[in-house]
Amino acid sequence: MAVNNRNYQKEMEKIIERLSGEKKSLLLHSCCAPCSSAVLEKLQEIFEITVFFYNPNISEAEEYRKRVEEQKRLIFEFNQKNPVCPIQIVEGNYEPQEFYDIAKGLEQCPEGGERCFRCYGLRLEKTAQLAKEGGYDYFTTTLTISPLKNAAKLNEIGEQMAEKYETSFLPSDFKKKEGYKRSIELSKEYDLYRQNFCGCAFSKAESLKRENA
Repeated sequence: MAVNNRNYQKEMEKIIERLSGEKKSLLLHSCCAPCSSAVLEKLQEIFEITVFFYNPNISEAEEYRKRVEEQKRLIFEFNQKNPVCPIQIVEGNYEPQEFYDIAKGLEQCPEGGERCFRCYGLRLEKTAQLAKEGGYDYFTTTLTISPLKNAAKLNEIGEQMAEKYETSFLPSDFKKKEGYKRSIELSKEYDLYRQNFCGCAFSKAESLKRENA
């Protein structure tokens, strides 16, 4: 198996450097407010950002609503602090059956495996489609800020979707340079609801199993 030695954080920085202050549009897929916090702080003055909240993996409707409302609240508060660079938000359809369809046969797969990779693909494909339809210059995802997510796989899928939909993917590894640490600090600062599982029924079961061990 080939070793992936790419530094996605540096690749993103080189792209930003080439922009030379020219503000491009970015469609940013967000999994939740806490993960988006440090990413928005980092990119708000560089790109014209539209957050795309599309997470059919969230199994429970109540949990979904809680997360999307926290996302909207965070964006409102960011815009209050920096009205010159307003962040927009688009809420995708809540389609949990889409997730269960791609997870079929992988119910017993451990967290971080093939089921998760298919989930990445589901969300990134929808983001790439919208980026193409909306004429955005770039798209990317906040998912790479999590130490529990496979950044190399996320970037690989993002690039595949960019090629498929003829749009541009912004590589990232937002956890680098203490990005994840900053997301925790901002979560406390904004008193954000911070969940202990990704959202799907399978990750919740694993989380409960760990707590009861």
